[in-house]
Amino acid sequence: MADRSLRGIRLGAQSLQSEEGVVFMERKEHTYVCSSCGRETTLMFAADAEAPATWECRTCGSEALLQTADGATEVDHSGDKVARTHWDMLLERRSVEELEQLLAERLEFIRERRGEGNDPTREKKATRA
Repeated sequence: MADRSLRGIRLGAQSLQSEEGVVFMERKEHTYVCSSCGRETTLMFAADAEAPATWECRTCGSEALLQTADGATEVDHSGDKVARTHWDMLLERRSVEELEQLLAERLEFIRERRGEGNDPTREKKATRA
């Protein structure tokens, strides 16, 4: 039975569903302009959906701004978190004076471990002068 009903149909190539009786959602077109390369990207959103203020540019990956009737939108980045570096996190735990003291102690330890007690780079500087 099943063989007869599927005869002549390419499976997966054509849908057996129809668009009859389907009500499509209202759509709205929004344009984004890249701040770096100037490329315009047009995207469709549902009419009741709020379009994001920024979109990633397909070409260069920079930030593209939403184009409105009166020009491009302004994006407020004041609330964005700034990436903390290792140095910033280190300065939260120790002061610069403490770090200089720790560096001096470690350098002294390394020099003693070498058995020489002096810095070989310092000798090279003295011979150049």
